[in-house]
Amino acid sequence: MVPVTSRSSDADPVHGTAGDPARDDPPGPPPEPARDARLRAATVRMLEKSAGTLAGEAATRMDETLPWYRNMPAENRSWIGLVAQAGIAAFTEWFRHPEAPYAVSADVFGTAPRELTRAVTLPQTVELVRVTIEVVEARIEDLAAPGYTQVLREALLLYSREIAFATAQVYAHAAEARGAWDARLEALVVHSLLRGEADEGILSRAAALGWGSPDNVMVIVGNAPDADTQAVVDSIHRAGRHAKLNVLTGVQGERLVVILGGAEDPIRATRSLIGQFGPGPVVVGPTVPDLLAAVGSAQSATAGHRAAAAWPDAPRPVLADDLLPERALSGDDEARRQLVEEIYIPLLAAGSALLETLSVYLEQAASLEGAARMLFVHPNTVRYRLRRVMDVTGLVPTEARSAFTLQVSLILGRLATADGSI
Repeated sequence: MVPVTSRSSDADPVHGTAGDPARDDPPGPPPEPARDARLRAATVRMLEKSAGTLAGEAATRMDETLPWYRNMPAENRSWIGLVAQAGIAAFTEWFRHPEAPYAVSADVFGTAPRELTRAVTLPQTVELVRVTIEVVEARIEDLAAPGYTQVLREALLLYSREIAFATAQVYAHAAEARGAWDARLEALVVHSLLRGEADEGILSRAAALGWGSPDNVMVIVGNAPDADTQAVVDSIHRAGRHAKLNVLTGVQGERLVVILGGAEDPIRATRSLIGQFGPGPVVVGPTVPDLLAAVGSAQSATAGHRAAAAWPDAPRPVLADDLLPERALSGDDEARRQLVEEIYIPLLAAGSALLETLSVYLEQAASLEGAARMLFVHPNTVRYRLRRVMDVTGLVPTEARSAFTLQVSLILGRLATADGSI
């Protein structure tokens, strides 16, 4: 490291000759304007002459005292060195014009690429600034003209304050730009899922937003609250972090769409977010293994939200699969397919007696005795066959909600049989 050039002993109207007393300002009134200008000009010349050496010393000090700096790629260390040199040059220019307002432009950091704000955190940048200021401060007596040390020291203190504000401004702007970009990217991911356009590109976009590779992915759709969109999105993210869930979200018109990952229990996970939705139904799509498969969950949740008005007493939240009858009646082809394939066809395969008994039972207003009379069997036979229906479908015919689902399934199954779909 080349040391800072020492004072010359040659005759100089500013520096004087060898043997001058200490350069700290003696007590007394400030220097006269003409003398002040000479002292300031001499100090500026020393700052300009020493700028490269000071930047090199700052880099050496960083390497000695900051382990994370030593571990950085050489390219990033080089950029940081240029930033330190630019900061010293900016201080020199700032000190040259004392009549200018005490303000430092954030352009000091314009030497480095914007990506550096991601590689170097705000606390690390504060450490870099502190080290650079300490290096300059340690050399003040060599840098200042005789009798001008205190002026230079006070100027450095003011400059360090302004450079701290400039640092905060750089990171605030970077965070604001990154936040706006992330919001657009997140909205794009949600929009792609709702449109059924998921591909490998959606995975890279989600990964850029911090989405990992969670199991048990599901989509939730509800009404958006009457609040600022960004505030709604932020509140969902906070609730998701508190519940330790992966979350992507967006407001689509009047709907609030949430993509959840890593939830073991869909209903329980949704309840942790329920307060962020507006009034009205909140529908949870089926759980799928990954984000690419979430298209189906999004379509089911959206269809369920659209059809939920037909079931005023639906729980909140409600599973999209619990709304299959309403979805089918509202024109959802996927719901119709599920009811036929998961209920009607298994009953058909279990034997005609089950379908006949179920049909008669439902037509007789869920009366065991009435169904037994119509079928010419004992009521216990009807009970047995209804238990078999429950074993096959998972639905309890004696419960009103299940009976409604079974009734719609029978109608859709008969229609599918009539048009040759089965």
